[in-house]
Amino acid sequence: MENRFNTIAGWVLGSGMVALALSSLSYRYFEAGKTHAPEKPGYAIEGGEGEGGGGKDEVPFETLLASADAAKGEATFKKCMSCHTINAGGAAGIGPNLHAVMGRAIGSTGFAYSDALKGKGGKWDFASMNEWLHNPKKFAEGNKMSFAGLPDAAERANLIVYLNSQGSNLPLPAAPAAPAAGEEGAAPETAALVGDAAAGEKAFAKCKACHTIDAGGANGVGPNLAGIVGKGVAAGSFAYSDALKAKGGTWDDATLDAWLAKPSAFAAGTKMSYAGSSNPQERANLIAYMKTK
Repeated sequence: MENRFNTIAGWVLGSGMVALALSSLSYRYFEAGKTHAPEKPGYAIEGGEGEGGGGKDEVPFETLLASADAAKGEATFKKCMSCHTINAGGAAGIGPNLHAVMGRAIGSTGFAYSDALKGKGGKWDFASMNEWLHNPKKFAEGNKMSFAGLPDAAERANLIVYLNSQGSNLPLPAAPAAPAAGEEGAAPETAALVGDAAAGEKAFAKCKACHTIDAGGANGVGPNLAGIVGKGVAAGSFAYSDALKAKGGTWDDATLDAWLAKPSAFAAGTKMSYAGSSNPQERANLIAYMKTK
């Protein structure tokens, strides 16, 4: 009897230990990493940041407006047509007619706007329209607009440019300038390359089959290139192609770099047989050498 009791007691004790171990293991499993954000959130959190904060820098909205596509904005406006018209003199529907809305005072015209929107003040400029289209409820709490908003900034830019084309035609705000070469935030490849004239002279060996470069040198298959930097494109007595003669401008660093990169793209129809150099440093070296002649 006693042995049987000991056996039962042993089983009970063993079961308890197993349960405790499983409890500890399950806790460690389900609580593991809870101090960190999940690798992929189950749903988007407005304003949320990834682990470490910040994330990628956003493109300035003015930059998006500068490259916006009104045709795409017109396609997006189809989402709005169940409530709005946009043609001149169009009737109001569930929402007001939106012809010439850009630049108009917020909550103006004869439509029965909500008190929230009428009390907002200001005008529908690019910034306020962007904010409104992003989140109408947040822009004017208590307004009657049922539309949830457009989270995609590029889509909002396209739509705003389309709205602006419908009777407003306000000038677009200036896009911020890109960081200059060497400034913080500038991409390494945008920094100006410093040419090596000696290396450029070696690279010019490829050009000697068609060009001379010493002062007073004769034209060959191509023109003499002495003093080319600063000279007008297709200037001189050489029989240039019509494509190059029509190009205009002068041979400065930028035009020479574009020409040397791909002549056929610089002036479509040119007689130049050289395919171009895909190496930016080699082009910079060639230009540096040509500046010495």
